[in-house]
Amino acid sequence: MRENDKMLRRTQRDIEKDRRDLERQEKQLELDIKKMAKQGNKQGCTVLAKQLVQIRRQKARTYTASSKVASVGAQAKAMSSNATLAGAMSSTAKTMGAVNKQMNPQKMMKTMQDFEKESAKMDMSEEMINDTLDNILDESGDEEEQDAVVQRVLDEIGIELSGKLATAPSAHKGSLGESSKAKLPTDDEIEKQLAQLQT
Repeated sequence: MRENDKMLRRTQRDIEKDRRDLERQEKQLELDIKKMAKQGNKQGCTVLAKQLVQIRRQKARTYTASSKVASVGAQAKAMSSNATLAGAMSSTAKTMGAVNKQMNPQKMMKTMQDFEKESAKMDMSEEMINDTLDNILDESGDEEEQDAVVQRVLDEIGIELSGKLATAPSAHKGSLGESSKAKLPTDDEIEKQLAQLQT
């Protein structure tokens, strides 16, 4: 591309140089024609006038040639730009093709579905375990001691409940033996619960 630009610029300079030479000849012929006209040399004026017409035509051709050279240069630059763009698109297409080959949509979908199912199963298991632990820990405490701790904390921060704490509803508590006998659900039971949630 650089070589083409260099060649076109050199061609333009040559055309401009020829045009300047023709302009000098044109001015000189005009002076010669005026001089012969003053001398009354009609035949000489006619010959020089024909030469002047030819020079002007040639000068007009230089403008046309210069325009064509400029047009060729613009087209060459456009073609070079299109070639660069096509190369970039080709490289991008190859990269996209390589990525698509590495990706397996069906496998990825199955992986995400498995992840969602296992995540839901884990959440359900964690919730059941937490409920069981809460029941065990709540039953193992001393209610009077808990009330004393709460009252001490309230006294420290300067709050008096005026008997409202005694009237507050308390959580239901079962026997320790009953909570310790609770069984955690099996995988099959969790699977059934998930199936019911999805229907």
